[in-house]
This record gives sequence, C-alpha cells and structure tokens, in this order.
Amino acid sequence: MQNNPRQLSVHDLLASDTHYIIPVYQRNYAWEEGEITQLIQDITDYLPGGRPYYIGTLIIYGRKDENRQSSEVIDGQQRLTTLSLLASYLKNTLPEGLVWYKNLNIEFDNRRNSQVTFQALFKGGSSQNIPDPALINTGILNGYQLIEKILPLIIREHHLTLKQFSDYLFNSVTIMQVQVPDDTDLNHYFEIMNSRGEQLEKHEILKAQLMEKLPGYEHTLSIIWESCAGMQRYVQMGFTPEQRHNIFGKNDWGRFTATNFDALHTLLNKEHTHAQPQSVSLTDLITNTFTRTDQPENSREEDTERFNSVINFPNFLLHVLRITLRKTIPLDDKRLLETFKEHLFSADDPAAFIKLFFFNLLRCKYLFDQYVIKREYGSAGESWSLKRLTWSESGAYYVSSFSQKPEETDDINHTLLMLLSAFHVSAPTQVYKYWLHAALTHLFDSQAPTGADYLKHMHATGTAFLFDRFLAPDNERAYFDIIDTPVCKTRADTVSVSTLTPMLRYGHIKNNFVFNFLDYLLWLRNKENDAHIRAFDFTFRSSVEHYFPRNPRFESDKIHTDVCDSFGNLCLISAEKNSSLGNLLPSEKQKEYKNKPADSIKQYLMMKEATWDENAIQHHTQTMTEALLLCLAGQTDH
Repeated sequence: MQNNPRQLSVHDLLASDTHYIIPVYQRNYAWEEGEITQLIQDITDYLPGGRPYYIGTLIIYGRKDENRQSSEVIDGQQRLTTLSLLASYLKNTLPEGLVWYKNLNIEFDNRRNSQVTFQALFKGGSSQNIPDPALINTGILNGYQLIEKILPLIIREHHLTLKQFSDYLFNSVTIMQVQVPDDTDLNHYFEIMNSRGEQLEKHEILKAQLMEKLPGYEHTLSIIWESCAGMQRYVQMGFTPEQRHNIFGKNDWGRFTATNFDALHTLLNKEHTHAQPQSVSLTDLITNTFTRTDQPENSREEDTERFNSVINFPNFLLHVLRITLRKTIPLDDKRLLETFKEHLFSADDPAAFIKLFFFNLLRCKYLFDQYVIKREYGSAGESWSLKRLTWSESGAYYVSSFSQKPEETDDINHTLLMLLSAFHVSAPTQVYKYWLHAALTHLFDSQAPTGADYLKHMHATGTAFLFDRFLAPDNERAYFDIIDTPVCKTRADTVSVSTLTPMLRYGHIKNNFVFNFLDYLLWLRNKENDAHIRAFDFTFRSSVEHYFPRNPRFESDKIHTDVCDSFGNLCLISAEKNSSLGNLLPSEKQKEYKNKPADSIKQYLMMKEATWDENAIQHHTQTMTEALLLCLAGQTDH
C-alpha cells in the first residue's frame, strides 16, 4: 500500500479490498444523534451545487497479513463506522441496492458483539437474526436506527431523493487517507497527536478580519470577543469588577446599560482614562496570548466547569449576525467566513456595521446567559438550569431567571425550563438551532423580558413548529417564517384525530419534537397531581419504542400491525433501553422499570395501565392526539 496521502471517494473507500481494522485500544462506537445528524446535514448542504465535499482524514497503519491487505485505523474510526452504517442502510433501502457493496471491509478487533451486530445490519438492516440479544452492540445498532430515522427526514426537507443522496455520497464526498510509515512508533505518534498545537479556528480568523477593518478599537473588540467566546461562562465574568459594574449595573449586574457601541467603548475603557495604554500587537489580541492588566480579580474559573452551553461560539456568532441583519442566513458554522464576507464585509459602511455587530454580540450573550437554559453540574448530579447571575455586597450568586417574586414566578421559571429543554433535546446539534434563534430574537426585541411574555412566545413557537411543520401533511412552513411570525397558521377546525392519525404513525413522525412537546404538554396538565410527573427531566432520547413489541418472542403474542404502529403504542426512550428491552411484552417491561424513572411522561402513563392490548392502544392514541389538539385550540394553560 502507498504511504502517500490518498484522496478517496466514499465509494472507493468502502469498495476497497483493504480490510480496515478497528483495534481494541480504540473506544467503542459512540456517535449519537447530534454527530450523525451533523454529518448527514453537512453532506446534504453541499449536494445541490454538486461540488465535492471533503469529509476529513482517515489515518491508518499497515498490518502484516499474508492472506489479505489489512490496515489498523489510528484516527477517524467514528467517521468510518458511520459511513459504513450509511452504506449498509442505503444498500438495504434503495430499490436497486448497491451492487458494488457486497462485503463489509470494516472489522473490530476482539469485539465479537460489534462484528456480529454490524454483519446483521449489513445483511438486512435488523438485529432480529442475532440469536442471542447479549451479542447486540447497542451503540452500533443505535447508529443504524438513527440513520434510519434522520436521513429520510433531512432529504425530504431538502426535496431530494434517496438516490440523489446516495450518488452524491459515494461519488462526490471524499476522505483523505494517510498511512503512517511501517516503522512508526505508535506510542510516540499518539503522544504527538495529543500534544500538537491546534490550527486557527474559523472564528479566530473572523476575529482578525473584523479587527483589521476597525483600527483604533482593537482592545475594545478583543475584550468583547473574549468575554463572549466562553460559552460555558456567564459573560459578566469576562470583565474586571469595575467594568462589570459599568456595563451591567452596580447594584445587581442585572441590566445592560450601554445603548450603542461608542457608549460601550467608553464604559470599557473608563478605568484606563488616566492609565498608560498597554502595548499589544494585533496577533496577540487575536490569539489572546497577552497578559491583561485588567484581568478580573475573582473570575470564578470553577464556573467554566459548572455550566455547559447548548451551543458553541462559532454558531452563536451566526445567530447574532442574523439578528443584526434581519435577513435569512444559514445558521451553520461551516459557512461562517463566507456568510460574514457576503453580508458584513460588503456593507456600505463596514466600520459602522462592525460596531453594531460587536454591540449586539455582547448584548445577545448577556441575554443568552440570563434567559436560556444550560446544563448545570453539581454535587447532586446534573440538571437543566435557567438562572441569571446577580451580585450584592456579599458577592456574586445565581438565582432563577424570573424570581423577583418567588411566590409568583418560580412556576413560570420551571415551566420555561421544561419547554426550552424539550426544544433542545429534540435538536441536539450545534447548527440550525431554530428554537434558540426564536428565543434570542424575542429576548433581543424585548426592552425588559418578562417570564410570562417569554413563555407565551416560546409556547406559540412550539405550537407552530408542531402543526405548521412537523404535523403538516404538505406545504411545510419555513422555520424562519415561524420565528419571525410565531403564530400557528394551522386552524383548529382544519385538523382532528382522524387527520392527524396518519401523520403520527411509526415511520411517519418527522421529528422527535412531536414526542417531547407532547411530554411538555402532559407535564403541564399533570404536574400538580402527580409527583413523578412534576419531577420529570428531559434527557437526550433518540429511539422510538413500540411498547407492545413488533416482534415478540412468541408469534402467538403478535397484535395487528396497524395498531402496533399507531401513536398510542409509541414512546421515546434511550436507544440502550430499546435495544435491551425491545422484544419484551409490556408486563415484562414494567418489571424492568420498577423503581426506575420512565424515559418519558407518555411512557409513564402507558405503564400505569393495568393491561396493554389493542383496545388500550387505540384509546391511548385518541387521548394523546387530543392532548396535542388542545394545544392547537389554545385550551392548555401555560
């Protein structure tokens, strides 16, 4: 095999005679919904133009094998495994199949479960022909099932066919294969890989480009940028104590006092009016390598590990840009530099626009930190958090975002937390976070955000997402149309249980938001009367389970397929539980869940039924569909 880097199409990679071995020291397959959705979305985004899409690097090490050509995968195994799963799905799904994809060329060293599961999926897209459930690798099975769910939805949204996606994937998507020399010391190689310096990220290049167009303000721009770039940290902690008091109010850090960039520039440099300016190069400012003399005295570094953001900084920049432009742009950081070049650098007055953008960046980060959920980690475990940072003479601390009067607003805060987390777990990828844009736009346009107005706005957005997009039989409404006009256009008198039933069947539900928003509605309705429901917490669940199994262990236990695939028999659970409990009868699943929290409120209500037969399923279908319709009719309190 050649040692030189080789650019291969996905077809050439998977049709190769080379056997790619995943060595035992590599971690198990771990891609979840976010990574798989991102990969498919990236490929689909590039498809319409027909231009090649480079997917990354596969680093291999030649193995000595007299009988065949084998290579050990050093880096890129998650991507290779996903591409092999995609090809297996397309082989099993396309009417014409993939005549060239006759054998798997990915293997797993000393991992029988992985190999057995992959072979079963390759041969027919199902794990049913694995005789022993203990041999199922849940990670690989989950990956295939996610592709089975996500790919049809994404290509449908882009008005593409599976054949178009397949042709582009195999012929125009390329990967760079690099083989390290045979005499390479792999241990030393891994040390180098782990310690090597990272190249400049796109957002760092963007920072340099912006600063070059606004000379004389480099110090101010750098302070704003760096304070906002730490998405895990509340923005106030990126400034000195005096700057915090100047920008966010001396009494509580709960206000954004500046009205424009020039006022913000004055506030940031107020304490340096009589000081000798620090001599700093533009390169140092871009890479943030200089030592700031105005570094916060109590920067609370522990907070960078306490909270986890729902979005990264490059994608957050695009949300701010759209709020600034009020134009439709792709909320995808793959196109970060191109998008800014097209819209910002082509402005009539780039300097004025950059000032406006940086002002909006700081304001949006402040609003994001105060009023958008985070994942909080503490001694009691992790949970969703909706808290703002405040300050008193005794120091900084966190309180509920809407808790000026706890007896009146705590319930609104909790309800908002539940609704926002329902949105987020339905769209776990970093890109295209439309729900977040709806939230940020409302907060940005509100002079003084209130919990009641914010909740009303996001509830209306969720209803529009549900009925105008995910349950719309045709003419799906565009996301930005919903965000800019968050009023559901579907009228209550145009839908019913009978019209929704075909949309809510297994294989036809377009997005997990249908299940998550229903769980939110059920939580609203039942939280006061059921402690289990009130304590429910949204988690990342990606697998649609048939509560009564499609393929029970005994043929005599089967029920009619139409009933089995109806909405009443479906619930959203973790892929691991679906794999391990999938073929058990409802009574057996109840025993497995005894003394454990259910994965969803819908599942919890299903398990409360004494018997689960065709009549119970049909009744539950009607009850759950009516719960959705109540939301459309505006009869659900929120």
